[in-house]
Amino acid sequence: MTSSASTKTDNTPIQRLIDIVERLRDKDHGCPWDIQQTYATIAPFTIEEAYEVLDSIQKNDFPGLKEELGDLLFQVVFLSQIASEDGTFDFDQVVNHVTEKMISRHPHVFSKRRYLSESDQNNNWEDIKETERKVDGNSSGSLSGVALALPALMRAQKLQKRASRQGFDWVKINQVFDKLEEEIDELQVALHSKIANNIKEEIGDLLFTCVNIARHAGVDAEEALREGNNKFISRFCQVEHTAEAKGLKIQDLSSTELEKIWSLVKTTEKSK
Repeated sequence: MTSSASTKTDNTPIQRLIDIVERLRDKDHGCPWDIQQTYATIAPFTIEEAYEVLDSIQKNDFPGLKEELGDLLFQVVFLSQIASEDGTFDFDQVVNHVTEKMISRHPHVFSKRRYLSESDQNNNWEDIKETERKVDGNSSGSLSGVALALPALMRAQKLQKRASRQGFDWVKINQVFDKLEEEIDELQVALHSKIANNIKEEIGDLLFTCVNIARHAGVDAEEALREGNNKFISRFCQVEHTAEAKGLKIQDLSSTELEKIWSLVKTTEKSK
């Protein structure tokens, strides 16, 4: 199966890219590396490119964003080409499917054309997605269809949102803090037991509850931790520079000295 848009008279940028990928995959004259690739081998690159798009956005690097969006688009075209060779689907079908899905999920824009609040739009969006899952045969439960490959924090938040739509949720955020204290106590018990599986399980419960707090606070847990990672890197680098200015390495400093420098870095950072 080949793309229905694959006409040699079509010189649009997207068709040029499709033709390039098709040539790269040509078994007689293509690139040996590209020919050998499969869905499974390409998937990690697709994920990597998606994160590089995110990285460019966070840095406000718009020339970089243009490049990374192109790299991500290449992944979509490449996977579509593999599917086309398998006779499964082609790029046109990918585009047509997402187009129809967006129209279906926005009836307030493309049919009824009535104004909806952001809250109403979100509820309507989830109702439509739930209907789609049932039509597609994903009726094994309200939590079905949340991708296993998602980062764990992101998946936890999606699972919690699904459960909340079914009425399974804490009413107030204070109740989640009570649950957090309970999970901390259970983790301490597990640590005393020194049973590895118990410790891992309780840490998982603790992290899941932290995600629940983020959700109730209206914060994206994945984004919050990502920013927390970046803040730690920045502060740690400043601690290293402070030590180096004294002709020392971090390893040479006591925990008390490190805590003092860390507190100084935090104070300086907050005063800016």
